[in-house]
Amino acid sequence: MAATPEGKSDADSGRPIRYAVVGDSYSIGEGATEQQSWPALLAQHLTKSGIPVTIVSNSSRTGWTTRDAIEHELAPFRAAKPDFGTLMLGVNDWVQGVDEKTFGTNLAHLMDEMRKALPNDKRLLVINIPDFSVTPDGPTYARGRDISAGLTKFNRIIGEEAAKRGLRVLDIFPLSQRMRNDSSLVAADGLHPSAKAYVRWEEFIFAVARESLGM
Repeated sequence: MAATPEGKSDADSGRPIRYAVVGDSYSIGEGATEQQSWPALLAQHLTKSGIPVTIVSNSSRTGWTTRDAIEHELAPFRAAKPDFGTLMLGVNDWVQGVDEKTFGTNLAHLMDEMRKALPNDKRLLVINIPDFSVTPDGPTYARGRDISAGLTKFNRIIGEEAAKRGLRVLDIFPLSQRMRNDSSLVAADGLHPSAKAYVRWEEFIFAVARESLGM
């Protein structure tokens, strides 16, 4: 486990790891509740596993792009003085027609600023974009485009920018595609993951988060 400024590990310091989230609908639990979101489940799971974690900031909002996150989420993230962070953005950039260059530039800025706010810049986990095309209402957002192909291009950018900074990327894309054949994984809105799906996402993220936190 990484040391605190006092030279002690988080566990030794007797305080929970401070976890802050930057994201969109997927990080706030749209389709379920915020308490059923994967970040909330992750904090609970890590705590039960012996790594006390508390969410100190989650300013994620449905519909927000990387530009929205820069303008509205970075300040709360910094103010929270986190020890650990997650970043999951990009779906709304693609839906709203943000070009690849702009998306990459915004994403890089978010990664750099979030890393600066962390005492250990390797404690930033990046989760890429799910494939919402497999949901019943997903195709209505295509506007004549191939959703899966477009998101794959954006996910490639996420991977490239993360690799430049030595950050881990969790590829949620294949797991999200299970929504195609299992209606229980889709929320009542026909677009977002259900509470059951968020549980599965958290289980996927948990092992890497635990490793990132040094356990």
